[in-house]
Amino acid sequence: MALHHRIFLILTILWMSLIFFMSAQPAPESTETSLSVGQMVCTVFVPGYKDMSTTEQMRLTKKIDHTVRKTAHATEYAILAVLVFLAIPYRGKRSYLLSLCITVAYAISDEIHQYFVPGRACMITDVVIDSCGALVGLLIIFLVKRIQEP
Repeated sequence: MALHHRIFLILTILWMSLIFFMSAQPAPESTETSLSVGQMVCTVFVPGYKDMSTTEQMRLTKKIDHTVRKTAHATEYAILAVLVFLAIPYRGKRSYLLSLCITVAYAISDEIHQYFVPGRACMITDVVIDSCGALVGLLIIFLVKRIQEP
């Protein structure tokens, strides 16, 4: 196995560990994390957010919380699919399918893991969102490779 594949394998394992750690957070901790991300999003994209009262800021942050959570799901699994793809020591159509299968299998295991975390749930919709994120990540790789080829 080439050095760069080993490096991407290590990065893949680290990323999976981060996903596991985030999924192990009990519901109140997870909510606090996503709300803080929502506040950052609002600070960057909502004009006048900093001038709003704390109550108005929190109301807006809670309003976008679901979208922030689901976008985070898709993004973290898009990244995982890319890392898995780059860790595979061969290229071809099968490497896309293998990357997708590994990523979806991890998404399923992650949801099962969340079932045992206080206040969290095992949701098939999250597996679907994770899988869509993985597909987008792999599509990006495919398109970049097509553009790079003469």
